[in-house]
Amino acid sequence: MAAMQAGQDLLYEAREGVGRLTFNRPQARNALTFAMYERLAQICEDANRDRSLRALLITGAGDQAFAAGTDISQFRAFDKPQDALDYEARIDRVLGALERCRVPVVAAIRGACTGGGAAIAACCDLRIAGRSLRYGFPVARTLGNCLSSGNYARLAALIGAARVKDLIFRARLMHAEEALAIGLVTEVVEDAAVPERAEEVVRLVASHAPLTLQATKEALRRLQPVLAPGEGDDLVLLCYMSRDFREGMEAFLAKRAPDWKGL
Repeated sequence: MAAMQAGQDLLYEAREGVGRLTFNRPQARNALTFAMYERLAQICEDANRDRSLRALLITGAGDQAFAAGTDISQFRAFDKPQDALDYEARIDRVLGALERCRVPVVAAIRGACTGGGAAIAACCDLRIAGRSLRYGFPVARTLGNCLSSGNYARLAALIGAARVKDLIFRARLMHAEEALAIGLVTEVVEDAAVPERAEEVVRLVASHAPLTLQATKEALRRLQPVLAPGEGDDLVLLCYMSRDFREGMEAFLAKRAPDWKGL
């Protein structure tokens, strides 16, 4: 079962009412495998049944990254349209599980928070960031793919459509102070202080009335736009089935500049 195969790549423990989840691939800047995504979803679903749990804390091992997106090597197996649709459906399902998690989720972020990692952080309820934060979705510079419509909707609700376009079109990474100014992160502290401060925040949240927090979280989730099943699939296929996506992936793995053709 994929959720169990994440092994040491995703660490999890629960004590004193707080679940602590760590993306544990520092050698790969905590890039996420499909098994890690599945394990994250399973932890969120388990949290909904475990009434002793009051909050979750998510972080990345080391000080270089929270999570630098999906492990790119896994895209090499994509050879048909359904592969692309299944991938984005998986990501939406996992992020949906995180959004619907009964308990508040706090992210402790240092370094790179990009691609899938940035999407996970956006679904957390509070984000404590170090000054080394670099947040974004540089797919226009790297792979030439796109986000799902659900992800675009989540980001637009969080930071506004104009800022989403700015991040995607310029393929830039947002720094900590800008992220704080626009409300993307809750607090910015020195990198060395992130673990302790995030622990303080998650313990504070865990001490408060759980039903109040659950109701608030769910009410705000229900205010978000609801997309029809399959909406945006044509855009996913436009990018993932293109020559440019294959070129972007191979160029990324070979550490060279891609040759975009728009085909």
